[in-house]
Amino acid sequence: MIMAAILPLLIAAAFLPGPVRVRIETELGAIEVEVDTERAPVTSANFLKYVDGGYYDGGRFHRTVKPDNQPDNKIRIEVIQAGRNPERKDGLPPIVLERTNATGLRHLDGTVSMARTTPDSAVSDFFVCIGDQPELDYGGARNPDGQGFAAFGRVVKGMDVVRKIQQAPAEKQQLVPPIAIIGVRRAAG
Repeated sequence: MIMAAILPLLIAAAFLPGPVRVRIETELGAIEVEVDTERAPVTSANFLKYVDGGYYDGGRFHRTVKPDNQPDNKIRIEVIQAGRNPERKDGLPPIVLERTNATGLRHLDGTVSMARTTPDSAVSDFFVCIGDQPELDYGGARNPDGQGFAAFGRVVKGMDVVRKIQQAPAEKQQLVPPIAIIGVRRAAG
């Protein structure tokens, strides 16, 4: 079932023209991301379908993970997490996990990656790393299954905005209020 759902993404990925720039306009400023369509084709194609479909317009950065708000985690990370517009009930099926040991991508400062619970469960939520986060790579200990997360891009402009979002008011890990995403579009490289 997952393979049938992923086939259109693989076909779309075959026609992607190398790195693709995406501009995420938030209420705190813009973040520009370079999507690595060559090394993470399935994850990139999925993300770009959400971008092109306008799913992130009206979305939000809703989570900030900092060293001081993870009391139950032995392995601490630093990320901010965003999701699509919550009023959009339609969406794409989950995608196959592109592990970092296969793509060669790593969770470094500014890496953009897909959020997930179990392998092959990522849909539309994505996160941005603040600082290097090797425990999110394949074999890392942040997720008990050790499979890591699917890194698929990197911030090329706007890490100051990422850090502003990370430091915004939060209750535990939930940003209160969430940081609004005004729009997400492909940008000129």
